Parts: sequence; structure tokens; C-alpha cells
Amino acid sequence: MAANVDLRPLSSLDQFDDAIGIMVATWGPFQLPPREVLTALAHSGNVPLGAYDGEHLVGFVLGWAGVDDGGLHVHSHMLAAMPDRRHRGVGYALKLGQRAQALDQDIHVARWTFDPLVARNAWFNLGKLGAVADRFGRAFYGEMSDEINRGDRTDRLVVRWDLDSAPTPRAVRVGLPTVLAAEGDPVAPDPVRRTQPTAQGGLVEVPLDHAEIRRRDPELASRWRDAAADALETCFATGSIAAGFDRDRSAYQLVPEALR
Repeated sequence: MAANVDLRPLSSLDQFDDAIGIMVATWGPFQLPPREVLTALAHSGNVPLGAYDGEHLVGFVLGWAGVDDGGLHVHSHMLAAMPDRRHRGVGYALKLGQRAQALDQDIHVARWTFDPLVARNAWFNLGKLGAVADRFGRAFYGEMSDEINRGDRTDRLVVRWDLDSAPTPRAVRVGLPTVLAAEGDPVAPDPVRRTQPTAQGGLVEVPLDHAEIRRRDPELASRWRDAAADALETCFATGSIAAGFDRDRSAYQLVPEALR
């Protein structure tokens, strides 16, 4: 209701074509799943969920059942909204719908990946939904040619969202040492490595708008890519996970899982 959309399962070829149209509007006409794959997913119990404004599809979420060392989960692979409906609650509504859909199927964990340098997604995933990121991989997807990722290394954090608890924003922790800092120009700061994480964890700051830095200063953007990867790998190596995101500082809060 807050996003002014209705959530409906996508099951027809026309609906899949509409979802592909949203993919093109988001990522461009690159590396898109063909319609027959969407059909196969829907008919195997992995029904995509659409957000409708009247009869117009304005967003969708696509995932499927997966298995890892933690057991059964939903891998939520794609979430997108039309450009004029972004940052208006559509993505949050779709995530809540996907959570309800998974629980109805007796699945209690969802996973997905996101770029650690996209601060707004970090806040959405770790701050607003209350999920955690318990893994990190450099060049997770290899080279990608879509309009968002082309020319950049596809580093990714892997999210774990425990679905049994209602989505709750995580409180900001205080007193953690800053492992990586964003210093200097607030629009295009330099990455500065400060210290090592302690037994209590550490903070890893990232730019507020890495995409804008990529447009203005590709070399600085590349330095941020490497610095953030180094800092995150250092923190994960100590047994910490990304258990929160300080929106004011644009900083990941990495702590031992037992302390989250």
C-alpha cells in the first residue's frame, strides 16, 4: 500500500515480456535471461513476482530455490523497477512479497548478491531489511557487459536474510575502529587505510556515490574498488560478517557473528 502497487505472480508469456522490458530499462539489452528460462522457472515452482500499478508492470523480483552448506534457501537474483518508480518503495514491497512467498513454501532463508560500493543498496539490504552479508568475492560474476557493470570488476557481497524474523532496521554500533576511511572531497573522497579490525570488528567506509566517481574519475573509482576489497577481505578473514550499515557515515559494520 505504501508503494501504491499490487503484487501478483508472473506466469504468462506477455508478463514475462513486460519483465524483460524492465530489465532492458535497468541494465540495457545485455545478458538478459530469455523468456523460455522465465517460463521454466515459473513452471518449476519459482514464480517471479510483479509489482503492478493498475495493469502496468512497474517492477519485479526473480529468484529460485537453491541449496548450499546451510541448506535450502531462495536465491533472489534480480530485482528492478521502472526508472520513474525507483526509490519509492517498490523494491521493498517486492522483497516483502518474496519473503512471504518463500515462507509459504517452507523456505526460511533468502540469499542474493550486491556490489559493496553501491551504498544505497548496502543500506537497503543491511540497514532497512536487516539482512547480513556473510561472504565476499572478487570478480564474482567475471566480466559483465551490461550498462551498469561494464568496465568494472564485479566484486560482490553475498547476503543472508533470515526470513522468520520480521524485517527490522539494525541499530548502529559505536566504538568500532575504522579500517577504511573516505577522506577529503566529500563528493569524490580518497580511500585511506587506517587500521586493522579488532576482536570486536571494524568499519569499512565507502563513497556515497561510486557510480558518479566512475564517471568523473575512473582511476579513483578503481582505487576504491581495490581498497574496499582489501578491507572487506581483511575483516572477513577474522571471522566477521557485515551485520549493519551506518547510513550517515556510509560505512559497513563488520562484527563477529556471535556479536551481531
